[in-house]
Amino acid sequence: MEALIAYSGRKFARPIYYANAHEKDEVDIAPVSMPMHDARVAGTTIDREGFQIIAHKSAVTDFADREQVSRIHCHEVEELVQAQTGADFVHVGAPGLLRFSERSGKAGSLNNSMPARFAHIDISDLTAEQFATRGANGRPFLRCAAYNVWRAISPPPQDVPLAFCDARSIAPADLIEATAVFDEPGKPEWSFEGLVVAHNPAHRWHWFPDMRIDEAVLFKTNDSDPTRAHHVPHVAFDLPNCPADAPPRVSIEMRATAYWWA
Repeated sequence: MEALIAYSGRKFARPIYYANAHEKDEVDIAPVSMPMHDARVAGTTIDREGFQIIAHKSAVTDFADREQVSRIHCHEVEELVQAQTGADFVHVGAPGLLRFSERSGKAGSLNNSMPARFAHIDISDLTAEQFATRGANGRPFLRCAAYNVWRAISPPPQDVPLAFCDARSIAPADLIEATAVFDEPGKPEWSFEGLVVAHNPAHRWHWFPDMRIDEAVLFKTNDSDPTRAHHVPHVAFDLPNCPADAPPRVSIEMRATAYWWA
């Protein structure tokens, strides 16, 4: 299967993108048709390619209930990441992001709820180091890694699934430093440095077809250990030949920071 991956061109010296006001984005979108590999068949792993699928049944009964997600799911994700990575400590600081495909009519209805429509990595090395130091509260650590846990909470097939790029197929020159702006209504804007991705034909893209609510994808957004997968570009894409009556994708993304203490 091939699918269009929304890469970034180099029109802007430093792209900027917003969590909500996408009309203000300055990203040079350059779609390229790329082969898409079934990650279930490939058997990807978190420290080789940088992403893997995990069977995980949550006790949450309504992922739209932020109180329930905060009370239950944050701890579930901490336990999941710790079990998969062997980290000494894992922290999840927020109850996650609900995202909706455009066909649902709900995309943009909540803070940062649009699907991620261009290939990116959430945090640069600079941002990862800043976040790691702040989160450690002065305690020395041997390693710090940032993870996302992505779960489709709508039935399969997903019309707008998430694609993941094998960390081993990325060259440093493919990555463009960018400014990610968080503009939640009623709160002050804040920003940090992220990365957008330029096309390279060597990239190997994967997706997990027909995800169910009792499984999740663990993928890496940064790792201080140079012997492991460092970070994974990812992007929402339109599934080719998706049935017209497929349920619009709804997903929840949780972000976790793992530490191995010195």
